[in-house]
Amino acid sequence: MGKLSTHVLDTTLGRPAQGVHIDLYSINGKERTLIKQAITNSDGRCDEPLLQDESMAAGVFELVFHAGDYFAANGVSLPEPRFVDQVGIRFGIADVKANYHVPLVVTPWSWSTYRGS
Repeated sequence: MGKLSTHVLDTTLGRPAQGVHIDLYSINGKERTLIKQAITNSDGRCDEPLLQDESMAAGVFELVFHAGDYFAANGVSLPEPRFVDQVGIRFGIADVKANYHVPLVVTPWSWSTYRGS
């Protein structure tokens, strides 16, 4: 079976982003269901895959990264409202046997992602 993982890189400080709160949702039409919450460790990763084995399912999912709270907790001066606050990445899992890695590269002013393995 495959797995879903993530990590967060803070390019403002040039290091992994420790302490980012992450919510994982399953999307079914207009319905959005919270299925897991995690916080990144000192390497900017979650301590375990977000989905794996029986929980790995085909479908549409959304990761929400609480980046604004992370930057505020690290003393970064942010405007109100924050330019980058909660970053939502909606993606699909087609092959439950594959590994899906959805990283976030973030600053208070921009973010990007890509599909890793």
